[in-house]
Amino acid sequence: MARSCWRMAWCGLAALALGRELPADDTKTVPVPPKGQWTSLFNGKDLTGWTPKLRGSALGENYLDTFRVQDGKIIVAYDRYTKFNGEFGHLFYAHPFSHYKLRVEYRFVGDQVPGGPSWAFRNSGAMIHCQPPETMRKDQDFPVSLEVQFLGGSGRGKRSTGNLCTPGTHVYMKDKLVTQHCNDSTSKTYDGDQWVTIEVEAHGDGTIKHFVNGELVIEYDRPILDASDPDAKRLAADRGGDKAVKGGYISLQAESHPVEFRKVEIFPLDE
Repeated sequence: MARSCWRMAWCGLAALALGRELPADDTKTVPVPPKGQWTSLFNGKDLTGWTPKLRGSALGENYLDTFRVQDGKIIVAYDRYTKFNGEFGHLFYAHPFSHYKLRVEYRFVGDQVPGGPSWAFRNSGAMIHCQPPETMRKDQDFPVSLEVQFLGGSGRGKRSTGNLCTPGTHVYMKDKLVTQHCNDSTSKTYDGDQWVTIEVEAHGDGTIKHFVNGELVIEYDRPILDASDPDAKRLAADRGGDKAVKGGYISLQAESHPVEFRKVEIFPLDE
């Protein structure tokens, strides 16, 4: 049953809450969002419907309370860390999706935790089309997915947001296979602690678009598993060699810099 549900979820063909990942009542209190309307994935009070997975910790273990709710926002906090030691984290929503619009409002705050890598300064994201969280290795840094990368400016030079990174995946842009891991968008730089709105429009393994504050900044299509990545290779083998990435889970990222999310909404689309 577990493998069957995994295959359905990865292909975006099912929307099943995995009860063992969530509090006992979540499968009852977190319905599958209806098509054709915006639905908030965050209740503003607690992490009902969301499950943390941090590198080095078991699924569901919220190491040092990294993910929490404060003042009506989901926050990524490092005030209980003395040093960051690669505990990259992802907060997974209960249901997988394939065709949808996703809207996230975020902002970076405060200082990066000591030990965080320099590239992770004001760096977070929303991972889409993720592998099911229960299939991640305990010491896996990032889920096989498409990362809608959020970057904050440093006050010096250009630093775009709404970029695309591809842990364990590849995509096509203008009919050309793109194997480069991170690809910059055309967005402007957002310095300071200002709120930024990212929207994603995803059509399964078809076209995917990123918008920043309403402006289209990057577009790609035909996401596939990267055969050279060990985790993606394992997933492909479990799927009989099928490399198409047609859907999956959504997660919010923790990469060593405090970040806040005040809106996470989804608009499921017809296929």
